[in-house]
Amino acid sequence: MEKIPMTRAGFTALDEELKTLKSVERPAVIRAIAEAREHGDLSENAEYHAAREKQSFIEGRVKELEAMLSLAEVIDPAKLSGAIKFGATIVIVDEDTDEEKTYQIVGEAEADIERGLLNIRSPIARALIGKEEGDSVEVKTPGGQKSYEIVSIRYV
Repeated sequence: MEKIPMTRAGFTALDEELKTLKSVERPAVIRAIAEAREHGDLSENAEYHAAREKQSFIEGRVKELEAMLSLAEVIDPAKLSGAIKFGATIVIVDEDTDEEKTYQIVGEAEADIERGLLNIRSPIARALIGKEEGDSVEVKTPGGQKSYEIVSIRYV
């Protein structure tokens, strides 16, 4: 199987989620199912069906997290330098609006655009990979063609 690149912070967050699911969520849903069973007829017991559905979601997420963590390749951005690659924190400026944005290029599992964590497979990240400070990049987005200038590259 192909390794999944991720930062130490991303790995830790997924590992914490897994521990919470196993030690808190799973036992809670098992108790909820047992309680709902005590109410009698399971065919018309909404609490029972809701608890079983939640249990199914938890078990699916546990399997997903275990698979991701087993394939994780933790990369420390602080040990990197040079042109843009995985782990880089980049400041770019939209050449049309002069709007400045800061992103860190991270793995798929930890990406969160609202927090500035850019999926390495996103169009912007793919356009930025291999570029240097001062370069301009053209990115084809769903909203049309965008031009960005790379202001700075840091590896933290």
